[in-house]
Amino acid sequence: MPLKIMPKKKHLSAGRVPLILFLCQMIGALDVPLDPKLLDDLVQPPTITQQSPKDYIVDPRENIVIQCEAKGKPPPSFSWTRNGTHFDIDKDPLVTMKPGSGTLIINIITEGKAETYEGVYQCTARNERGAAVSNNIVVRPSRSPLWTKERLEPITLRNGQSLVLPCRPPIGLPPAIIFWMDNSFQRLPQSERVSQGLNGDLYFSNVLPEDTREDYICYARFNHTQTIQQKQPISLKVISAKPSKERPPTFLTPEGNESLKEELRGNVLSLECIAEGLPTPIIYWIKEDGTLPVNRTFYRNFKKTLQITQVTEADSGNYQCIAKNPLGAVHHTIAVTVKAAPYWIAAPQNLVLSPGENGTLICRANGNPKPRIAWLTNGVPIEIAPEDPSRKIDGDTIIFSNVQERLSAVYQCNASNEYGYLLANAFVNVLAEPPRILTSANILYQVIANRPAFLDCAFFGSPLPTIEWFKGTKGSALHEDIYVLHDNGTLEIPVAQKDSTGTYTCVARNKLGMAKNEVHLEIKDPTRIIKQPEHAVVQRGSKVSFECKVKHDHTLIPTIVWLKDHGELPNEERFSVDKDHLVVTDVSDDDGGTYTCAANTTLDRVSASAVLRVVAPTPTPAPIYDVPNPPFDLELTNQLDKSVQLTWTPGDDNNSPITKFIIEYEDAMHEAGVWHHQAEVSGTQTTAQLKLSPYVNYSFRVMAENNIGRSVPSEASEQYLTKAAEPDQNPTAVEGLGTEPDNLVITWKPLNGFESNGPGLQYKVSWRQKDGDDEWTSVVVANVSKYIVSGTPTFVPYLIKVQALNDVGFAPEPAVVMGHSGEDLPMVAPGNVRVNVVNSTLAEVHWDPVPLKSVRGHLQGYRIYYWKVQSSSKRNRRHIEKKILTFQGSKTHGMLPGLQPYSHYFLNVRVVNGKGEGPASSDRGFHTPEGVPSAPSSLKIVNPTLDSLTLEWDPPSHPNGVLTEYTLKYQPINSTHELGPLVDLKIPANKTRWTLKNLNFSTRYKFYFYAQTSVGSGSQITEEAITTVDEGKMAGIPPPDVGAGKAMASRQVDIATQGWFIGLMCAVALLILILLIVCFVRRNKGGKYPVKEKEDAHADPEIQPMKEDDGTFGEYSDAEDHKPLKKGSRTPSDRTVKKEDSDDSLVDYGEGVNGQFNEDGSFIGQYSVPSGSEHSESPETTELCSEETVVPTAVDTGYCGREEKVPHQKDKAGKPGN
Repeated sequence: MPLKIMPKKKHLSAGRVPLILFLCQMIGALDVPLDPKLLDDLVQPPTITQQSPKDYIVDPRENIVIQCEAKGKPPPSFSWTRNGTHFDIDKDPLVTMKPGSGTLIINIITEGKAETYEGVYQCTARNERGAAVSNNIVVRPSRSPLWTKERLEPITLRNGQSLVLPCRPPIGLPPAIIFWMDNSFQRLPQSERVSQGLNGDLYFSNVLPEDTREDYICYARFNHTQTIQQKQPISLKVISAKPSKERPPTFLTPEGNESLKEELRGNVLSLECIAEGLPTPIIYWIKEDGTLPVNRTFYRNFKKTLQITQVTEADSGNYQCIAKNPLGAVHHTIAVTVKAAPYWIAAPQNLVLSPGENGTLICRANGNPKPRIAWLTNGVPIEIAPEDPSRKIDGDTIIFSNVQERLSAVYQCNASNEYGYLLANAFVNVLAEPPRILTSANILYQVIANRPAFLDCAFFGSPLPTIEWFKGTKGSALHEDIYVLHDNGTLEIPVAQKDSTGTYTCVARNKLGMAKNEVHLEIKDPTRIIKQPEHAVVQRGSKVSFECKVKHDHTLIPTIVWLKDHGELPNEERFSVDKDHLVVTDVSDDDGGTYTCAANTTLDRVSASAVLRVVAPTPTPAPIYDVPNPPFDLELTNQLDKSVQLTWTPGDDNNSPITKFIIEYEDAMHEAGVWHHQAEVSGTQTTAQLKLSPYVNYSFRVMAENNIGRSVPSEASEQYLTKAAEPDQNPTAVEGLGTEPDNLVITWKPLNGFESNGPGLQYKVSWRQKDGDDEWTSVVVANVSKYIVSGTPTFVPYLIKVQALNDVGFAPEPAVVMGHSGEDLPMVAPGNVRVNVVNSTLAEVHWDPVPLKSVRGHLQGYRIYYWKVQSSSKRNRRHIEKKILTFQGSKTHGMLPGLQPYSHYFLNVRVVNGKGEGPASSDRGFHTPEGVPSAPSSLKIVNPTLDSLTLEWDPPSHPNGVLTEYTLKYQPINSTHELGPLVDLKIPANKTRWTLKNLNFSTRYKFYFYAQTSVGSGSQITEEAITTVDEGKMAGIPPPDVGAGKAMASRQVDIATQGWFIGLMCAVALLILILLIVCFVRRNKGGKYPVKEKEDAHADPEIQPMKEDDGTFGEYSDAEDHKPLKKGSRTPSDRTVKKEDSDDSLVDYGEGVNGQFNEDGSFIGQYSVPSGSEHSESPETTELCSEETVVPTAVDTGYCGREEKVPHQKDKAGKPGN
């Protein structure tokens, strides 16, 4: 609360003489500000802060809590009276006082009754400075009595009669709330005909047959105890005979023509008139010689109740209710008198005086009748209180003069009449206190220029301090024309200017001491609308745009709000706001009105309005759409070191709204004539705040863009040269790598012209050995990107940093990076090379690592060279091919995959760094064991006859060991593509030709052929062929049954001798011969025919599913070209198969010359073939690795455990695979 200082205002002028603003002391009263820190320190009489209500109704089921809280310094003690006598709480075990408080807690839950503690209670809070008392608190327990039992006779009425159902609820405390319901606890419907009165009775203006029911029940709800009491149900029967004769209204309540009503000021005045009649009457209300108050008058209960809230004495008078129906009207006049319990005009306020001062306590109240004023001091009537020569009583005022500190006390003013009382405590505290300034220190005040500025200096002291103001921290005098000093110490600058900015000091003094406080004042530029929205007349259905361009202080952030007719804009998508523009599309007649642009900051608000008038559209020619015209009138404002504001005027949009503006800049200093992209803004903006770099000579241009395209550039703006500054960043991509064993090449990405921030761009290059104690060596170089340090030790780590600088200064301290001087070739070869042959295609190599110092560079890994020893004949044919695998990092072992079985190999190992390879280890030889052979190189069927076929083949290109024998399996295929019995033949390894005899004529056979070594069977090759046709079949003889390798053709000759039949048979034979020739030609050229397309599906007859009925193989059908076999699997054409179980991963494999073997990928599933497998297609040996683990090698890009090929696989060109 501000201090009340007696002088109103003082106007002080400042001329050339230094001015010190001065608030002179007046002998008068001080208010104690509600400052917590101040109140905690001051000695102060008690003040009641919280107390229970005067009429305190308690719940008898809960403990009674009578509140009394007070504050003071020192803390007050508490005592109570009950019914006017001292209440000794120590003698009642059920009564306790809350610690540090005067609140009483009466424990009636465990024992005792609430009625025992009914009475009038008053609390007194006392300390050494006085005593404050509470109101008289009347404590009464709530009551919710039951209805008296009564016998209610059923009511029978004729249709149209009036009725009043009495409720007469029991008298409770507080009074009950009445409502009518049925047995189902549903509220009974009410209307103009049926309604509940203020007394709870249910009134029927006239009854109807639908009113008949047996459960009219009146309920009384006592909210304080949360209980509901129920009256006995009332039964009503309405006889639906001829309705009663229509009649004019008469009042059911109130009775007679006049009545009286008295109400207290501030309450709700409720007047009620309920009438009966047929038809149902309507109620009207008027006030004689006056009007009903507009904002405080309410109608309830279908206008049968008139309510006026916050009633005053002016509401007294005669109120008339009128009941009217078509047969007449009736009037009733209610004379209302408004009385008033006492209410405050001026309640006494706490008074703080210093010794020797004067003051007054005023207690003024009003009421009807006028209340009587009685004074007490410290709770005792002042007439019997100790005499005080400094005190004089004058009715409702106590006058104090020349007070002394020992006379502090609490005074009570009691204003009472027959309707109630008011009791107020006000203390007189006589204090001697040095000045204190309560306003927080270093408050920053921000004020708009040319407006008043108010600098606060809330203070306290006793005696009342004087206030002085200074400007400037060193006490410089004020040189303004006029200042205003307010009573509470506030300094007012009526018209604040920019030079009013500064620090102001407030000094408070009295005879006991001095206090001061500093505050700060900033003056801001006012917010202005430099481009106001313009009045517009637009056609219905068109678009309108209002522009509102705002200029404001750069430290304030404005908020732009658009209003329509001083309210919010309609919430429609047609209204869009984008910074400076309001756009309304598809304008309708309702859009006409006043549009206001309001710009708000935390300190000020400005607005401008324009009127939109909507007219009917007129025929217009078809619009011409084109790219926008270029913007013009480019202007640079708010020019700062690193930013500038660019403003422009848009050109015509040529009937296509501008969607965006593109801003470009030219640097006339560094890149004259070259325009760069600067920024893009929306099509509704015409201003952009642009960030700038130091030491750039800027020019700007703007282009507009719509849906058609982009405009030509605007004219260039004026040039703006920004000030030079030190670089704000350093070069990036700093590296240190040696190109020779004795140098260190330091490179970096240099700054461009914009990043240099000034003339004379250079670089400070610094380096030192990482592990040494040397100081940094630095050199400043020109604007280059490389510096070479010579004479360095080989491969030594260096710390490097590159810092930019120009004529203005240095960039921030750069980051330190680590580099190395140049590498040299490794000096030592790996030792103790060991080879472990895992299987016929895989070997594991181990070696000992070389000492790191001998690497003389970054250790990149180890490289294994290995090669197969050729026979003397092959060695002459071609050069020995060496393969390379590189193992990254410090690995000391690795796997060599893809080896040729049954071969002799040599290898050596070398260490690798960034410079190259070191010397090779000594060669180490090893042998690979036998493996399974590859498929025979070719398989051909020649010399087909009626019952025989001859097979010719070439041995496997990779026998991978010593061949032991060949296996041939074949089976017939009938006309329905079903496979017949399988025949298995063993052929010596030295054979390359075999003839099968006793075959069925005109039958297709499928052959499966593979070689074997002592390890197992190799990959198979398949082929199909057909025996020649028997003429007997052409003569109608049915074909023979299919046998297992026996010729079953019948030799019967029963041919007709007719010439036409012989000619027909010859033609058929010729056609069959032609077809056979075509089929063989297509097969030999790689062509496909339906049965041939099933080769892969029927790869191995031993793994075909057997039919349950006849033991033959599954159906051979070309209806499903890609249907797999039901059992077994073939290696796919991409040489990948599923991975089953793998004990190895790519961490053991290196990198080939054609690809890298990563350390974290798995590679091979199984490296060996079980010796018990018959051939390579068995399920146990085919799925060696998954599709994800196929790793290319220098020999075979599809290597997966061993090198093998799918027999007779054809490529996309139709040529057989090899």
